This record gives sequence, structure tokens and C-alpha cells, in this order.
Amino acid sequence: MSLVYTAVAIAERRAGKMGAGVFAGRPGAIAERNLRTLRSSSGVMFLAGFVEPVLILIAFGYGVGGMVGKITDASGHTYSYVAYIMPALLATSAMNGAIFDSTWNVYFKMQFAKLYDAMLATSLGTFDVALGEIGWAMFRGAIYASSFVIVVSMLGLVPSLVGALLAIIAAAIVAFGFASIGMGITSYVKSFQQLDMVTFLLLPMFLFSGTLFPLSQFPSWLQVIINALPLRQAIDLVRDCMNLNVSWSLLGHVAYFAVMIIGGLFFTTRRLTALFLR
Repeated sequence: MSLVYTAVAIAERRAGKMGAGVFAGRPGAIAERNLRTLRSSSGVMFLAGFVEPVLILIAFGYGVGGMVGKITDASGHTYSYVAYIMPALLATSAMNGAIFDSTWNVYFKMQFAKLYDAMLATSLGTFDVALGEIGWAMFRGAIYASSFVIVVSMLGLVPSLVGALLAIIAAAIVAFGFASIGMGITSYVKSFQQLDMVTFLLLPMFLFSGTLFPLSQFPSWLQVIINALPLRQAIDLVRDCMNLNVSWSLLGHVAYFAVMIIGGLFFTTRRLTALFLR
């Protein structure tokens, strides 16, 4: 009963305020529900999500890296091959965790479990649902990133503790940005086949965003296009944080994801309102 009284008290404080029709001030209720579900049924799948980038790091970093040798990036910094691809795979891990949660999981809740219909029949608003689900997807991406950092630190690939912590924060920002866009896209999806297209588009972005080799291998016109991709921005952000390369470009990457986050939250809220509060 205490939870009911708390919800009523929050709703009363929000009454009459700007956005009260879409925001009840309780996105934490969504995250709490997801946490309970995680502990009861899907914990193994959650923990298995960071395995793929670790396997790629070992296979490419030490396998291909033994033939490649040193890599020099666009800023003139030189790294071993495994140290070069490590931040890129960290960014990829955060992206994958956020995208999986904000697409497949959200689609199931929306189309099959009809969970959002039930949620919005309570005092919760569409912005509560959007912020709660996107925040949870960000948490999932951050957990994947943290787990990845622990593994690479045991391999001796983390240059500094400060860099590792900043990279985890950067990965959380990356996850928040991808989750914000992912949930908005999912609101338009009508079948699992359409959802497969989202996964399909992630593969070329992974291969051509400078994850495994420098962009200098591409012609200059193609580099301009690739630099505009969100994963490329994510890789540069995480790599600069990991290696403590502080410059004005770092703020540019943060601003890029700030636009993704704000735009994604606004768009997703509008879309959920149109779908469920007609």
C-alpha cells in the first residue's frame, strides 16, 4: 500500500504543472519492474550480452594484431592493434546492449505483452514510460561496458584508471543515445521481420565505422559520410576518454549524443502518446 500512497503523492505534486499529462514523475517504476524481471527470468541473457565484443577483441586483437603491428590514428597517436580496437569494441558493446533492449524487448512489450497499455491505464504518463525504458536500456549498455572494461583491464589493456572510468561514462552516454533512437524506431515496427532490418543495419555500421581499422583506408568522400554515423561518433568519444585525449572535438561528440538523447526522448514520447492515448 505504501507504493500506492507514494504514487498518489507524486501525482498530486505533479498536478497542474507543465507536462503533467505525459509525465507523472515515476520513470523509476518502469526500471524497477525491469529489474524484477531481470532477477527472475532473463539474467543469463543479460550477462551474456558482452561476450561477443570480448571474443572479437581476443580473435582480432591478438590474432590479426600479431600480423598488423602498430596502428597510428588520425591524430598521430600510435597504439598496438589490440589497444586500438579495444575502445571501439567497448563503444560497440554499449550500442548493442542499448539497441537490443530498446528494440526487441520493447517490441515484445508493446505488441504482445500489451504492457504499455496496462502502464498507461495507471497514473504513469508516456514520458515516464519512454524515460524509464530508455534509462533501463542505458543501464544495460553501461553494464556491458563496465564488464568489458573489467575484462580488458585483466588483459592489461587499460591505460589508466581515470581513462577507464571516463570511458564507462562515455559508453553510458552512447547507450542512452542509441536507446533513445531505438525505442522511437520500434514504435513504428509491425513485425519481427521489420525488426531484423535494424539488426541488419548495425552490421555495416560496425564494419565501416573504423572499429577494426583506421578510416584512412577509405577515400576522403567516404570518410565524411562515415564520420557522421553514430557509431563512429561513439568510437571517437570512448577512445578519446579512454586515452585521455582531451580536445574540443570531445565536446562535439558529447553534443552529438545530446541531440540524439533529447530528440529521441521527445520523438518517442510523442509517438507513444499518439499510439496509446488517442
